[in-house]
Amino acid sequence: MIVITGASKGLGAAIAERLKSKDKIVVGLARDTSQMTIDNVACDISSYMAVKNAVREIKKRGECLEAVINAAGVASMNMAVTTNEKTVQHLIQTNLIGTIYCCQLFAPLMLRQKYGSFINFSTVAVALALKGESVYAASKAGVETFSRTFAREMADFNVRVNCIAPGPIRTDLLRGITEEQINNIVSQQIVPRGFGKPDICDLVELLLDDKSASLSGQVLNVGGI
Repeated sequence: MIVITGASKGLGAAIAERLKSKDKIVVGLARDTSQMTIDNVACDISSYMAVKNAVREIKKRGECLEAVINAAGVASMNMAVTTNEKTVQHLIQTNLIGTIYCCQLFAPLMLRQKYGSFINFSTVAVALALKGESVYAASKAGVETFSRTFAREMADFNVRVNCIAPGPIRTDLLRGITEEQINNIVSQQIVPRGFGKPDICDLVELLLDDKSASLSGQVLNVGGI
């Protein structure tokens, strides 16, 4: 079984559909599950108790937990001095703390079976230090550091932890971002082309495959930095 957060739309939904098409048992987590067509559990990952309850629900299914893919996230493209307190807290609580909650609370299911994989999501905004994305990048930089350190903590139990840092992908996260801004970000990457959800789904499949068994604690910047 593979658990995917943020699976109701965007990148999370695309990953869920790809893995489901490969006959994987997929359970999606999202705040609003009303439009979801896959097996799902309602969960706001920014809430510790909500994640804990979701773990209980998923444990009842009795399936081996192969992976947790933390695709849920929020973005806000503003200069730090114009980002209000509520937005700062929302970014940190969802992107960083939500990812930590999902990792620490789902981990015991993998520790018992001594097998599993976590895939977390960052952004090239961290490595490129993109102007106007300081708070968003800070929340994702925390995800990168957590992922590298968590990988070391999980290594003795044969549980891998990796992080994908995509460039711009046309999802709801890019609402309000102009074409010029998107092109400016892409132009700073080694491979200066836009990347879509299929590219990321391919990478997720690789990280779930035994062919990548030696990869853990890595941050993979899609497009290069």
